[in-house]
Amino acid sequence: MPVVSSLKMLIASAALALAVIPAQAEEASALDGEWTVDLRLSLDDEAYTQPLVLVVSDKGAVSGAFYGSLIEVGRFGKAQGRQCIAFRTSDGSGNYQHSACLVENKMIGQSWSEGRGFVLPWTATRK
Repeated sequence: MPVVSSLKMLIASAALALAVIPAQAEEASALDGEWTVDLRLSLDDEAYTQPLVLVVSDKGAVSGAFYGSLIEVGRFGKAQGRQCIAFRTSDGSGNYQHSACLVENKMIGQSWSEGRGFVLPWTATRK
């Protein structure tokens, strides 16, 4: 691999590692707490909700629980004026990848079930 490409990759990796700087730590804490996730396929369907509990560290690590599973690994990031999280949970069917961004005091997110082969968009409000 050419040296220039290697340097570009190293710079990009460093930028990602520094994604949460102290000024952003306060913003990350805006996602802390208890949320109610609306998992309906259609907004016309009967309500189907699950709890989400988030703890965002000052270094950007995300922990907590979602849908009865502990968050195994997660991260906070901010770009383009959005505060976002991504995290993984699992159950007997395999891993679930989740991500969401805070938009007007509501989280807009999606979950991908690797084992069950679906992506489900969802929204969440503060409990």
